[in-house]
Amino acid sequence: MAFSSSRSRSTTTRRLTALLATGALATGLAACGDDDSGSSTASTAADAPTTATSPSTTTPATTTAEEASCTSVSEPEPRTDEPDLPKPKPAKLTGSWTVTMTTNCGSFSIALDTKRQPKTAASFKSLVVAKFFDGLTFHRISPNFVIQGGDPSGDGTGGPGYSVRETPPADAAYTRGVVAMAKTGTEPDGTSGSQFYVVTAEDSGLPPQYAIVGKVVKGMDTVDRIAAEGTGQDGPPSQPVVISKAVASGG
Repeated sequence: MAFSSSRSRSTTTRRLTALLATGALATGLAACGDDDSGSSTASTAADAPTTATSPSTTTPATTTAEEASCTSVSEPEPRTDEPDLPKPKPAKLTGSWTVTMTTNCGSFSIALDTKRQPKTAASFKSLVVAKFFDGLTFHRISPNFVIQGGDPSGDGTGGPGYSVRETPPADAAYTRGVVAMAKTGTEPDGTSGSQFYVVTAEDSGLPPQYAIVGKVVKGMDTVDRIAAEGTGQDGPPSQPVVISKAVASGG
């Protein structure tokens, strides 16, 4: 359900604190970039009160039966022995890049924000090139808020073995279709590993603390389809939602 927008900022803060980290990764993981942290911790997107919105109007007027539902797939085994990945090269991404993710619910494409968040974009693209996201799940669906994935452990505690830090723009707005990186409540603003979330609310109400990857430019109907697999509460989907392939294109 959607949380009322009339709740106070203090309530929002308490929910952010309570629903962030679910665990910590092993210490001594490799760092990445000029202002990176020296270790990586478990990442989860924050929860916060959101404004109730009308149903999405981005879904095509006509869809086939296959397009209108998610294909049933098996839950992948957690990748708990995932090796640490090297720091992204280049450290900052330039040019125009798009990442397309194919799931059992359809595909969606993200235009990377290489102008305002070049380090975050470089890290995300490097994970795609390394096929890190292939076979991972969307492990969290929060109604009218976000869908979250990118965790090799599948439970909100995993990451790539490094973290990147890049301060988000002061005017960052986490509105519908924006893709941002999850972090724990104790990590500095703009810290990211591999866990990302796509905002499904018209306005999530989140503060500018989360590094922005980019925005969904195609396939928002797929994002809505994934969101529809939620159980009505913040948590895992009703059936597995798996990223079969992520591909980067551009230059």
